[in-house]
Amino acid sequence: MTRFARWPLASILAAMAIAASSAHGASTLIRNAVILDGAGRRLDGADLLLQDGRVAAIGPGLAADGAEIVDAQGRWVTPGLIDVHSHLGVYASPAVNAHQDGNEATDPVTAGVWAEHAVWPQDPGFATALAGGVTTLQVLPGSANLIGGRGVTLRNVAATTMQEMKFPGAPHGLKMACGENPKRVYGGKDRAPSTRMGNVAGYRQAFADAQDYRRQFEKYDLERTAYEKKKSKDGPPPVPPKRDLRLETLVGAMNGDIQVHIHCYRADEMAVMLDLAREFGFKVAAFHHGVEAYKLADRLAQEGVCGALWADWWGFKMEAFDAVWENVAFVDAPANGCAIVHSDSAEGIQRLNQEAAKAMARGERAGLAIPPERAIRWLTSNAARALGIADRVGTLEPGKIADVVLWNRDPFSVYALADRVYLDGALVFDRMAPPREPASDFLLGQPTGGAR
Repeated sequence: MTRFARWPLASILAAMAIAASSAHGASTLIRNAVILDGAGRRLDGADLLLQDGRVAAIGPGLAADGAEIVDAQGRWVTPGLIDVHSHLGVYASPAVNAHQDGNEATDPVTAGVWAEHAVWPQDPGFATALAGGVTTLQVLPGSANLIGGRGVTLRNVAATTMQEMKFPGAPHGLKMACGENPKRVYGGKDRAPSTRMGNVAGYRQAFADAQDYRRQFEKYDLERTAYEKKKSKDGPPPVPPKRDLRLETLVGAMNGDIQVHIHCYRADEMAVMLDLAREFGFKVAAFHHGVEAYKLADRLAQEGVCGALWADWWGFKMEAFDAVWENVAFVDAPANGCAIVHSDSAEGIQRLNQEAAKAMARGERAGLAIPPERAIRWLTSNAARALGIADRVGTLEPGKIADVVLWNRDPFSVYALADRVYLDGALVFDRMAPPREPASDFLLGQPTGGAR
């Protein structure tokens, strides 16, 4: 069976377009645009050259022989949007029990599970996210557990398999959760944890076990090296410790190979988790949801921790009680502040730009000047930083991967729509050419455009 054998015709055509656009020498020149580069610059009346899947040049008056010319006519250009907190593919549509694969709620610590092993690429939510300008997303396990497992960073391409979607070389994320969720889930089963004390004891014991596990392998490595150096091997070689997938993941986090992402609402609990990180030697990449992150904005900035936040989604449980509309703007305000707007929703991911616009407006009402060139970082470069891929995506700089969105107007307008989306320099979405849009097998054959 060929790669495209099970794809709907529209998806096959889209894949062929990607392949053609990615061919050696293929180039696109977007002219006369307002460009937000994701690195803090706004360029009016500027050009952007995409060559061989990369950003080749940015600035006024560019030229390129043989390039496809796209006249933006004053429309806006940004890097492709990045959602650091998604459950697409693991909580897929339709939302039936058969598609609920995001929480392995059988033990408080399930660090050995990987979200990528449950991703269903045919989730129609991927296509609607692409239409909203999202080119990269981190799919995470849910928040039922203290340590829920590994997340995966995906490229938003039409695909038959998860492997075709994985961002090459992107580190895994480790999903942890504090607060109400784990204590409610397991306390309701009459087992630990049932309190916030129990939550922290569970984290500490898991990482203490991981420390012991790491020491066992360090001892084995020393013994193996010594054995291999022996001229006369008069005994059996050392036996490696038995692999433990849970502890292997936690060791990866402590070694800095896995990005740590923590579902955490309250400021006091964030402070406890920062203490935990210090005790066991891992770095928190981002606190997710973080409705009280504004209370720790200076500390988060000092420690290089991002806040992956909603614009205004709260009020649904007690730990979300003390939220403020200005949260994103306040986390962004300090020097080195790292605010991110995330979705956690198959609906919200379709309008991340408008979610950021709401946070931007609330910050401005609080007296903070937030120009578009700053706010766009909440959806691009800051998100790339938290995922450990900022060297490749998140900004429109020469040499970076050419993930680009051409908007019909200021992306922070309520009327903003993505006209075109480029991924690896290939045109993967065109609002004026719907047949280019990928269609999942789930949607194939279903009526569209109203009742028939």
